[in-house]
Amino acid sequence: MNNTLSNTSMKCDRDTSVTAVVFPCLYSILFIVALILNSLAAWIFFSIPSSSTFVVFLKNVVVADLLMTLTIPLRVLSDAGVGSLYLRAFHCRYSAVLFYITMYISILLLGLISLDRYLKIVRPFGKCVLQRVRVGQLLSAAVWVVMLALALPNVILSDKLPRDPGGRLKCTSMKNNAGMLWHAGFNYFCQVVFWGTLALMVVCYTFISKKVYESYKASKCRSQAASRRIKAKVYVVVGVFFICFAPFHFARVPYTLTQTGSMASHCKAQNALYIAKETTLWLSATNVCLDPLIYVFLCKVFRRRLTAALCRRSFNKGAMESPTATSTQMEMSQMAPSNRLSYNGVPQ
Repeated sequence: MNNTLSNTSMKCDRDTSVTAVVFPCLYSILFIVALILNSLAAWIFFSIPSSSTFVVFLKNVVVADLLMTLTIPLRVLSDAGVGSLYLRAFHCRYSAVLFYITMYISILLLGLISLDRYLKIVRPFGKCVLQRVRVGQLLSAAVWVVMLALALPNVILSDKLPRDPGGRLKCTSMKNNAGMLWHAGFNYFCQVVFWGTLALMVVCYTFISKKVYESYKASKCRSQAASRRIKAKVYVVVGVFFICFAPFHFARVPYTLTQTGSMASHCKAQNALYIAKETTLWLSATNVCLDPLIYVFLCKVFRRRLTAALCRRSFNKGAMESPTATSTQMEMSQMAPSNRLSYNGVPQ
């Protein structure tokens, strides 16, 4: 029964009349913008010493975003049906896997950034092993190793020769039976990663927003503009995270079920789910352009170096705020100095 459903799913011709034109254009624009922004972010970040876990995590996000950006040209060629069959097979087996895995590495790192900000803003004077730079580096390395190891079977088990007489290659057609099972299981694991990270972020930012409100009250309303800026910075990560990734994870489950034959569906419904998945996947990919906004909003050192680079001014390191303090922490310290909210001298 399962094999019958799977075969039916494979025989459904994918309607690419829209996707083969629209998405290559959208991804091409995304690639140009993302390459410029992330190259600039990498140039700035790797001149900043890794003196805090916050900077360590941000640097790893930059690397993940750059790798994801570099996979986009092959996706453009594959979606447009340009190039040889084996080039599109290469995309299915390697490039598409790297595209997805770097997306989930970024998701996990954004979760670690949220936890890091919670520890530094809500519990700034408490000693925690997670606030050590070496631990941050080990956590980042663990994220990369685990996710790449879990993605490896998707490469190994896509061992069927590509057959595409009509010019439309389905990546699942290259997977053997074990590959289809791993593909389904890995997608469900990624769902757990996303929703678990989202839950962590909501909890962390709920406590952070409470701390911000307490700081605002303690300042006796002396700076409403500063309070608004802090609130914007508190919610920017959650906002970017939810807008980019949530729609894709709503669309991904039913699409995967039709791919693996676990759910019977009409061919028209399969094509509708395919278009929904591709649309929301592009929205997820826009995260590589939005992450630099997070760096500008949250990292004071990054913002100062970016301003200096754009204005062609020399960067005065002597006047620089502590590289271990986030922008939100500094503004909170200005709002309520009497409450000892200054974190500049706190080792992080």
